Amino acid sequence: MSDRQALVIGASRGLGLVLAAELVRRGWHVIATTRGDPRALGGGLEVESLEMTSAAELAALRERLAGRRLDLLFVNAAIDRGNTPIGDVSTETFTEVMVTNALSPLRTVEALGDLVVPGGTVAVMSSEQGSVSLNTEDGYELYKASKAALNQLMRSYATRTAGDGRTKLLIDPGHNRTRLGGPDAPLAPEESVPAVVDVLEAQAGVPGLRFLDRHGLAVSW
Repeated sequence: MSDRQALVIGASRGLGLVLAAELVRRGWHVIATTRGDPRALGGGLEVESLEMTSAAELAALRERLAGRRLDLLFVNAAIDRGNTPIGDVSTETFTEVMVTNALSPLRTVEALGDLVVPGGTVAVMSSEQGSVSLNTEDGYELYKASKAALNQLMRSYATRTAGDGRTKLLIDPGHNRTRLGGPDAPLAPEESVPAVVDVLEAQAGVPGLRFLDRHGLAVSW
């Protein structure tokens, strides 16, 4: 088993799946969670089942992983329910997106973050669309709000746990051709994810919270 241990939450497909595979390629031992058939993830991964929006499933995963020590916890999850002005968004849709994109990732960090060793990294997939200062074009108001909420919750978590010695990262991977990003996005995950992993490895051991893009450059809050 590799000396470097990673847990990738949300590796069923897209960026999470490519991230898990890239870490394996670089010699990490990777535990990857999926909501579907674990056989779909292929070889080289230790696979766990998790529906991240379920508090019960998250607690069960935490119990199964008791005693494990991680160098990296990476939480990847997001949904998009269309380009609808916020006044036309139903309460049910608002709740669904906020629970999936903001509450559940941070609840996962809270539940599993203590498995990360001092000097290890807790990272969450964010987006430039979560930047308040860069929100200068209209559209996708609910998605943007959910990512801004994610960033704020991660900031609160980092403030509360400032003395734990862990690196904390919000990562903007760019606009990728995934189910979420759509077929016309300029980047393929196979292009952007290796750069993301470069950032994760370069930032390891540097405590505190940073909001960075795939090139390691700071994203405006």
